[in-house]
Amino acid sequence: MRSLLLLLLGLLPTLALAQLPALMPVPSSIKTGTGQLKVDASFTVAITGHREPRMERSVQIFLNDLRRQAGMLPLDMSIVDGPSATLTIHSVTGTKDVQELGEDESYQLEITSNGAKLDAPATLGVMRGLQTFLQLVQTGSNGFIIPAVSIQDAPRFPWRGLMIDVSRHFMPVEVLKRNLDGMAAVKMNVFHWHLSDNQGFRVESKKFPKLHQLGSDGLFYTQDEIRDVIAYARERGIRVVPEFDMPGHATSWFVGYPELASGPGPYQIERHWGVFDPAMDPTRDSTYKFLDEFIGEMAKLFPDQFFHIGGDEVNGKEWDANPKIQEFKRAHGLSSNEDLQAYFNKHVQSIVAKHKKIMLGWDEILRPELPNDIVIQSWRGPESLAQAARQGYRGLLSHGYYLDLMWSAERHYRNEPLSGDAANLTPEQQKHILGGEACMWAEFIAPETIDSRVWPRNAAVAERLWSAQTVTDIPSMYQRMAFISHRLDWLGLTHNSSYTPMLHRITGTEDIAAVRVLTDAVEPVKGYEREQLAIEPPTSATPLNRVVDAARPESETSRRFSLMVDDFLRGNRNPELEAEIRRQLGIWHINDAALQPLFGMSFLLQEVQPLSQNLSAVSAAGLAALEYIDHAQSAPADWMNQQLGLVAQAQKPQAQLLLVVAPAIEKLIRAAASHN
Repeated sequence: MRSLLLLLLGLLPTLALAQLPALMPVPSSIKTGTGQLKVDASFTVAITGHREPRMERSVQIFLNDLRRQAGMLPLDMSIVDGPSATLTIHSVTGTKDVQELGEDESYQLEITSNGAKLDAPATLGVMRGLQTFLQLVQTGSNGFIIPAVSIQDAPRFPWRGLMIDVSRHFMPVEVLKRNLDGMAAVKMNVFHWHLSDNQGFRVESKKFPKLHQLGSDGLFYTQDEIRDVIAYARERGIRVVPEFDMPGHATSWFVGYPELASGPGPYQIERHWGVFDPAMDPTRDSTYKFLDEFIGEMAKLFPDQFFHIGGDEVNGKEWDANPKIQEFKRAHGLSSNEDLQAYFNKHVQSIVAKHKKIMLGWDEILRPELPNDIVIQSWRGPESLAQAARQGYRGLLSHGYYLDLMWSAERHYRNEPLSGDAANLTPEQQKHILGGEACMWAEFIAPETIDSRVWPRNAAVAERLWSAQTVTDIPSMYQRMAFISHRLDWLGLTHNSSYTPMLHRITGTEDIAAVRVLTDAVEPVKGYEREQLAIEPPTSATPLNRVVDAARPESETSRRFSLMVDDFLRGNRNPELEAEIRRQLGIWHINDAALQPLFGMSFLLQEVQPLSQNLSAVSAAGLAALEYIDHAQSAPADWMNQQLGLVAQAQKPQAQLLLVVAPAIEKLIRAAASHN
C-alpha cells in the first residue's frame, strides 16, 4: 500500500506536504519558514486591538473546531490576556451591525516555532485567517503541529456564495447549519436561501399565514428559526440573502392566495419538476399592495441589504390566456410578455427599494427600465454577465456552478467569471462582476444526500472565487480538495459518512463490499438527463434511496484509474503501476459474480444488474488488452471492434448511472490494437 500511495502521488504535482500545507482556497501569498509550532491542550488565544462580542464568539467557534479536529478534550484551550498566548489576534476595527458586501476580509498570518500572530483590518479578516490556521494543523511525529509559514491573503471577489433550494425538497435547520460550517471552512460568504417555488413556500408569514399554512405541506421555517440561521451564519462571516421567486415559479403562493394569479385556479402545490404556466398578475394594483406588505415583512426578518426576486422562466401562457391582461398590454404599449415582466419588475424594484433593499434577480430581469443598482445573477453564462456589466449593472456568475448537474470538480474549477466575453471587458467594467454562486437545486436531493452533492466539489468553486485567476493546477486542486473533504468530516458534514449507511440499505445485508465496488465505479448521469431518462416522471414524493442517489457525483476511483492508465500509456512501464491497473481490473471483473446472490434479495439492486455485467465484461477486455501490450503484439482488428462495441454499450446510461471507468479501458483496448 505504501508503494501504491507513492505511485499515485507521483501522478500529482510535487507539493512537499511537510512544507507547503494543502490549503484551499490558495492564499494570495504564502512563504514557508523553518521550524514548527506545537498545538496541544495548552493552546491559548489572546485578542488585542479591537474587541467585540462577534470576535470573541468567532474565537470560541475556532477553538471548538480545533478541539474536534485534533480530538482533544474541551479543556485548557482558552482566550487569555497577555503576550504568552500561542496565537495572538489583532484587529483594527469590528463589524457593522449588518454585514455588507465588500467588507474587508484580508488578513496576515505569521507562524513560527514560538507562536502565531493573526492580523486583520476587521473581524471578518480574522474569521478567514482562523480557517486558514485550522487547515494548517497537521499530525506530526510528536503531536499536532503547524509548519512555520507567512501568509498574506485577500479574496479576489467580494461575493462567494452557495444557493440552496429548500422549496423542491425541504432541508431542516440542522442541515443548513452544517453546510454553513462547510461554507465558512472554505471562506464562502453568502448563503442564498431559495425559499419559494412551485413546490413549496417555506417561510412563516404572519401577515399572510396561508402562504406557509397551505403552500408548504407543513414543512416551513418559523421566523424564530430564520433568525437563528441568520445569527448562526453571521457568527461565521456569512450573509443570508433570501429569494422569493416571482412572478413565475410561484404556484405555492397561489394555493392560499389565488387572487395573486393570472389564471382562474384553483391551484395546488406542484409535485413534478419543470416550468409551469401559473404566474402573478402584473396588471392588478392589489398584486403590488400584497407584495408591498409581504416584502416589508420579509425585509424586517432578513437584515441583508439584498433581496432576491427570482424572475426567471416565465413562459407567459397564463398571461396569453387572460383577455384582461392582453387588453392591459395593448393599453400600455407592451408588445411582448418580456415587456410585461419588465413592467412588473420595475414595480417590484420600487417596492424593494422602499424597504431599503437592493433587488437581485436572474438573467431575465435585465432590462434598461431598471436602475443600475440592481444585481443580475447569470445562469446563462459569462456572455450574459458581460452584457450586464457593459450596461453598468453588477452581476454574479452561476452558470457552470450548478452542483446539481453532477459535473466534475474540474469542470466547475475551470469555469471562470472573467472568461469568454467577460474577459474582454474593461477593468472598470470587470469591477461590476461581484463574483459568483454555486447552486444546489433540490429536485434530486434529500437531507440525507445534499452534503454529498455539495461537498467536496463546492470547495473548488470557493477557490475559483477567492484565489487568483492564475491558480489553475487541476491535480493540485484535487489533492488539496481531498484534504479539505476529510476536514469537513470533523465539522459534521455527511458527504462521506452517509455513503456506507445508504449502501447497507440498498443491499439489505451487512456485507456491502461488492455493491461498493460497483458504486465506486459509476456516477449519476449529467445535466438534466436523470429526469429525461426516468421511466415515470419523478415527483417530490419519489424516494431518493437508489444506487444513483448513493453514487458520488464524481468517482474518485475512476479518476485515479484514468490517471494511472494515461501514465501507463505515455510509456511509464513501472511494474507497480501495471500491477495496480491489473489489480483494479481484476476486482471489477469478478465483482459481478459476488453481486449475483444479492440481486434477487434487494429490489433496490435489481436495476443495476446490467451495469454490473458491463463492468465485468469491459474489465475482462481491459485485462486482455494488457496481455497484448505486454507481449508486444497488435490485437486483431476483429477483436478490437468487438471490444469497442462492448465498451460503447457499457457507456450508455443504465439506471440513470454512467460506468465512468469505461473510457479509460477503451484507451487500453485501442492501445493494444495499435501496439507494435
